[in-house]
Amino acid sequence: MTKIDNFKDFVKRNPNLVTYVKKGQNTWQNFYELYDLYGEDNSIWNKYLNKEEERSTKGSSTISNILEMAKNLDADKLQDGITSLQKAIDLFGGILIKDKTNNTESNYTPRPVYRRFDD
Repeated sequence: MTKIDNFKDFVKRNPNLVTYVKKGQNTWQNFYELYDLYGEDNSIWNKYLNKEEERSTKGSSTISNILEMAKNLDADKLQDGITSLQKAIDLFGGILIKDKTNNTESNYTPRPVYRRFDD
């Protein structure tokens, strides 16, 4: 295995590193350089791999993410989306109801089995 493959395995075993990159606090290049210089077992990783800190902030971060999303919602766009979805549902519902009524309004009357066409 190459050093890059070893680094990928290290990241898979320590998914906390992904959150630092997603938040923009660090880059993959910087993490790879640290890995290349110090390896896996150095104290440099303690501040990035501290799992207790991750657990304590995880619950509050999801609530804060939901609140942040609620702040960024545009009520008019949300209402327009709901309205268009409701129109689409009504349209499809109307088509389905029309198909069901067309099938039941058939003028077909079955011919008795004991009669022939000539009778």
